[in-house]
Amino acid sequence: MKNYRFHDIQSHISRNNLLTPLDILLVGGTGTGKSSTLNALFGYTAAKVGDGVDPETQHISAHSLHDFLRFHDSAGLGDGKEKDYCHAKNITEELQRTCNTDYYFIDLVMVLLDGGSRDLGTTFQLLDSVILKSIEPRRVIVAINQADMAMKGRNWNAHLNKPESILVDFLEEKAWSVKHRINESTGLSISKPVYYSAKFGYNVDALIDHVIAHFPITRRNIANSEIY
Repeated sequence: MKNYRFHDIQSHISRNNLLTPLDILLVGGTGTGKSSTLNALFGYTAAKVGDGVDPETQHISAHSLHDFLRFHDSAGLGDGKEKDYCHAKNITEELQRTCNTDYYFIDLVMVLLDGGSRDLGTTFQLLDSVILKSIEPRRVIVAINQADMAMKGRNWNAHLNKPESILVDFLEEKAWSVKHRINESTGLSISKPVYYSAKFGYNVDALIDHVIAHFPITRRNIANSEIY
């Protein structure tokens, strides 16, 4: 996906005089597939993936897709109170890090959800108590990974690596439900999340489209920051 819509990305960043590269922080609970998402975007193993529920990422690490787009992989929450406190502190510090006296380093946050889970408690807590305390709501987007497991693996066409129509309907309903539940819980009004499967490379292009559609049009200026 390295060359996918490269000129669109380059043009938007240049036209709006944004910092280069544009920095995006990936956050989410343990097992949501942040590292596997990076690997799907890069087309090779850019980040190590944990085995099962054992997380690989413990610290924030940077991965440049190309000169205009850079992703930062953070540790997942949900591993226990002490670890969660440390991970949340690291995420907060990253969101408040500056690249000079005028601008913050991170321009956009992408929150990943596990398509196979109905439990959004960790995500709500992450959004409400960590992310929205440090970055403007308009710079936060949500995506649903592991679309292949949304119905516990049922109705996924393994031959074509895509969902059957019944699973597509289920995923659409889930995406709208997530949008409404996040609004009810945190007050954050988001666009309908995009769903994809990093493991099988399904809808990864739609994920990039979703990111591009939410590119900021201004730098994240320290003086003009409006925190939720």
